[in-house]
Amino acid sequence: VVAWISCACPPDELQDRNVATPRDYYFALAHTVRDHLVGRWIRTQQYYYEKDPKRIYYLSLEFYMGRTLQNTMINLGLQNACDEAIYQLGLDMEELEEIEEDAGLGNGGLGRLAACFLDSMATLGLAAYGYGIRYEYGIFNQKIRDGWQVEEADDWLRHGNPWEKARPEYMLPVHFYGRVEHAATGIKWVDTQVVLALPYDTPVPGYMNNTVNTMRLWSARAPNDFNLRDFNVGDYIQAVLDRNLAENISRVLYPNDNFFEGKELRLKQEYFVVAATLQDIIRRFKASKFGSTESVRTVFDSFPDQVAIQLNDTHPAMAIPELMRIFVDIEKLPWNKAWDITKRTFAYTNHTVLPEALERWPVDLVEKLLPRHLQIIYEINQRHLDHIAFLFPNDVDRLRRMSLIEEGGTKRINMAHLCIVGSHAVNGVAKIHSEIVKTQVFEDFAALEPEKFQNKTNGITPRRWLLLCNPGLAELIAEKIGEDYVRDLSQLTKLHKFVDDDLFIREVAKVKQENKVKFAQYLEKEYKVKINPSSMFDVHVKRIHEYKRQLMNCLHIVTMYNRKPPRTPRGQAAPGYHMAKMIIKLINAVAHVVNNDPVVGSKLKVIFLENYRVSLAEKVIPATDLSEQISTAGTEASGTGNMKFMLNGALTIGTMDGANVEMAEEAGEENLFIFGMRVEDVTELDKEGYHAQEYYNRLPELKQAIDQIRSGFFSPKEPDLFKDVVNMLFHHDRFKVFADYEAYVKCQEKVSELYLNSKAWTKMVIRNIAAAGKFSSDRTIKEYARDIWHVEPSDLKIPPPNEPRDAGEDKTPNGTAA
Repeated sequence: VVAWISCACPPDELQDRNVATPRDYYFALAHTVRDHLVGRWIRTQQYYYEKDPKRIYYLSLEFYMGRTLQNTMINLGLQNACDEAIYQLGLDMEELEEIEEDAGLGNGGLGRLAACFLDSMATLGLAAYGYGIRYEYGIFNQKIRDGWQVEEADDWLRHGNPWEKARPEYMLPVHFYGRVEHAATGIKWVDTQVVLALPYDTPVPGYMNNTVNTMRLWSARAPNDFNLRDFNVGDYIQAVLDRNLAENISRVLYPNDNFFEGKELRLKQEYFVVAATLQDIIRRFKASKFGSTESVRTVFDSFPDQVAIQLNDTHPAMAIPELMRIFVDIEKLPWNKAWDITKRTFAYTNHTVLPEALERWPVDLVEKLLPRHLQIIYEINQRHLDHIAFLFPNDVDRLRRMSLIEEGGTKRINMAHLCIVGSHAVNGVAKIHSEIVKTQVFEDFAALEPEKFQNKTNGITPRRWLLLCNPGLAELIAEKIGEDYVRDLSQLTKLHKFVDDDLFIREVAKVKQENKVKFAQYLEKEYKVKINPSSMFDVHVKRIHEYKRQLMNCLHIVTMYNRKPPRTPRGQAAPGYHMAKMIIKLINAVAHVVNNDPVVGSKLKVIFLENYRVSLAEKVIPATDLSEQISTAGTEASGTGNMKFMLNGALTIGTMDGANVEMAEEAGEENLFIFGMRVEDVTELDKEGYHAQEYYNRLPELKQAIDQIRSGFFSPKEPDLFKDVVNMLFHHDRFKVFADYEAYVKCQEKVSELYLNSKAWTKMVIRNIAAAGKFSSDRTIKEYARDIWHVEPSDLKIPPPNEPRDAGEDKTPNGTAA
């Protein structure tokens, strides 16, 4: 490996410098590790071509991958060899790993879930492909200046990306605009503008099984004759400059999380990924060997037996009318047959119940951009409504509620309704969320086809979220129960028998303390803030959104500050529409006052971690003592950060929302700090009417905190700075911060009390880790595979490139990979 790394530094790049930089060494190491991937990658794809298993296609507008180097070394079993080689070269592995840019092609939970799923699908030997967009600029880099959020472009590709391979030979055309022509031969979509989709492939290695799947991300390119077909001499330069308009499609990730912004460029992105991907899927379906002499499949009857497409939220929903367009207009299938195949191919995952997050595209926009698709959506809707009218005669209101088209004001297409009607399976992402989806959000649809609605509780990959980010804890667990838990996280239950083992308790506490010291050093270096590593690290990491209730946490900090000196020392970390920016400013303003108060001293520190991202999560999560999961019951679909903290030895303070409910079920409610309203209580309060003023009048500490914020105690130069925040809390707070404030503060007192008893705290930590096994994304993917995609995971280990190809032993029936 040393020889490899030494000669992987290209001499031409070094000729102007006397010595290689750390970045040169990072690229050298990355290329060395990549070489070990490529043989396995080729072999895996060859194996799929020969065995022709059912393919799984995961369509997502976001893949929040983070860094690749360390994850690849772990999954290939190369980490020790690479560590040794880097050490021999006198280099620091951690320093090299820090050079890699995060692939920040996602906003938060939905995009990171897609990344965890890719890892699990490869580890389970599924013939799976992730399809998305290769954004030139990912989620913005967040800077905090004078307490305010400032966004900077994330130019993550500026030094190149050693993990991707451009595949120009698979470039495909995508059409926009134009008009629909009814000819004798059928319907044609003509006079379109063409944009080319150039695929970039990134390998996705499974854990220690030599399987390497593919994530294919599309980049937009203008065709060479773009704007030059109606060539006139004076416009040549302008025509070339205008190529940017086409290529803007893959320029930047929209930074909206749980919020729909109906912009034309976003709809273009959604159709772009869908149109390119479906052409690719059909090419692969047709070209497959399928164990016969026939080289090309021309019949589509077997399509749903060979292809499963999972829609990650409604963002890729245009895949449904697009597949219908291909079948009906191009392949000339009759409508009913095309629709049957389409429904059996697609499945839809719902990720949110917040009304402002649901995609509702204006009909006028779709008509302009995708005229044929609008016709197809109307046809789907007409047949759907005819069916409803047949089942429920004279129920006009039901027809209105269930239509794919929303009338009244601007006509809009309800993309969730399109997904439900066009899929054979619909799932929520935690038990409580799937129940809300069935009984409230899509009640009419669930009444019609109850068997279509399922639950698939989210999970996280234990490779990145334990082995990679917390090697000390991973090793400690392996010493007690062996290493198999990495592929079967349910084995963590074996830790229950060590709950009273004094040595184990001390070792778990020691690992946590080491992680906290390391993180404290990182904070001092990066943020110039000194925190006491023996204080409680109370961490709230989420996208800033009112429903996640960062404001409630902030009010508790003010309350603790007012009770000075606080009973328990603690460190507080929180990362990041007008309100979200005001919340960030408020947290920073409170932090400024608290951190500079001599009476409080080192007893309470508040730190806003700027630019939270996957690589920062990998540092903060292992160091956390208390995980904040405090959304209003019924608003957080699942959450996955909650699972990462649990697996890494933090205790949870939270509401009965999302996956917290199942975490409490697994660990026992007495091993979490559960507080506040349940879903039923929230519903009841909605009926009665929520009056914030009553809580303010009744709770002196809440009144004091609000009065301080309102009067400018935290913003003396601008006393009115936070009047919008206070006004929202009193008059427009859909998420009822005041209603849970008292229970939250009391629950935090229980937390402080337990933290003073280190042994009792650590025992509770061990019970949580032992109960975290359910929350592996391997378990989630097995459920998708069996209940939705109808494939079986394979424990086949494809032989590595240095062994003959028939060395692998197949453990699945009929010798198939799926």
